[in-house]
Amino acid sequence: MVLIHHKGKRISIPAKKVSLFSTGLIFRTKKTENIMFENLPEGNFALTSYFVFFPFLVLWLNNGKKVVDFRIARPFELSMKTNKKAHSLLEIPINKKNKKIIEFFVGKEKFKNKNPLVKA
Repeated sequence: MVLIHHKGKRISIPAKKVSLFSTGLIFRTKKTENIMFENLPEGNFALTSYFVFFPFLVLWLNNGKKVVDFRIARPFELSMKTNKKAHSLLEIPINKKNKKIIEFFVGKEKFKNKNPLVKA
């Protein structure tokens, strides 16, 4: 479990910790576990969703596990980047198991209207 801080609130997210050299969600199904790239050198991390066949939430985190940026990644985007410096990256597949986590970041109504993958 990873304790994440966002806008004065906290949420615990189950995640598998992997190294910088992991492929993350590439070639996995949307039912896979959440992936945490931890203790990376501070920087503006870019990632790709090439060969990821489902949307997912990306969280860029600072050293204190506070969210510095987030976005919904669509399948087959060549590059996604933040302008803010981060130390960790969390990839969360959009699925029923992660519904409450996704809603925590994007809001219940916004999530329901934009993502038919998870029924409210």
